[in-house]
Amino acid sequence: MKNTWLLTKITLQEAFARKNFIMFFAVSSFIILIIIAVFASTDLTNYTNISQMGGDQFDLRRKVAQFFRVLIIMPLFGGGLFLAIFSVSSFIPALLEKGNIDVFLSKPISRTQLLLGKYFGGILVVFLNVAYLVVAIWILTGVKFGAWEADFLLSAVSITFTFAVLYALIILIGVATQSSVLAMMLTYLIFFILSPLLLARDKWETLIKSDLVKSIADMLYYIIPKTSELGTITKDLALGNPVDSFQPVISSSLFLILTLWLGIFIFNKKDY
Repeated sequence: MKNTWLLTKITLQEAFARKNFIMFFAVSSFIILIIIAVFASTDLTNYTNISQMGGDQFDLRRKVAQFFRVLIIMPLFGGGLFLAIFSVSSFIPALLEKGNIDVFLSKPISRTQLLLGKYFGGILVVFLNVAYLVVAIWILTGVKFGAWEADFLLSAVSITFTFAVLYALIILIGVATQSSVLAMMLTYLIFFILSPLLLARDKWETLIKSDLVKSIADMLYYIIPKTSELGTITKDLALGNPVDSFQPVISSSLFLILTLWLGIFIFNKKDY
């Protein structure tokens, strides 16, 4: 456990040395500054006037706060994860390069600890970046509109969990092929194309007559991680709505565990 934590910290340091993560932090800071400028240049007089005409002042403020939160969270879910996947796709291939892997394997560290350290390090980097923006937006909208729904903070956990699921796949592909490009492209394929398509399969399956194709689509739906549904959960958390179903979380967790275990298994069997 101590070695895993040490490798996690090393991975964290390596990640922040990369310009991509620094850019992520800079973009988040820029967004926060824009929100501060917008809030500083507006007042709540209009909301008060509407309230006096029969409107619910707090409800109006809460809805405007939710608007700003969703305006930030949903692009963060898509664009933030796009950048995160791009940034971590080279972690494992770089680790497995001749010279690098020899140094690590010469240390009193098990291969499982090494891979888990890389995994948790990547997750920690993404969580810190996401939480920085989410907490800042929560505080700004809370101060401005008096809306302090704590559920919004869970959106940082939801986004990080989605990344953790996809990162497990990146590690498996990286260990099996040592190709950062293949790992990145397959992950993008699932995140941006397959998951949305399979979520809407009831609509396009009506146009397909082949029962085999429909069966394959149904099978893929239950196998691959449900990133689109996780995006919906993230949006619900941002809006303060109750989550309808945790089934996407459960099935995606099973995918994460199986994929990560398979990556560790292959890593332990390979000869470097």
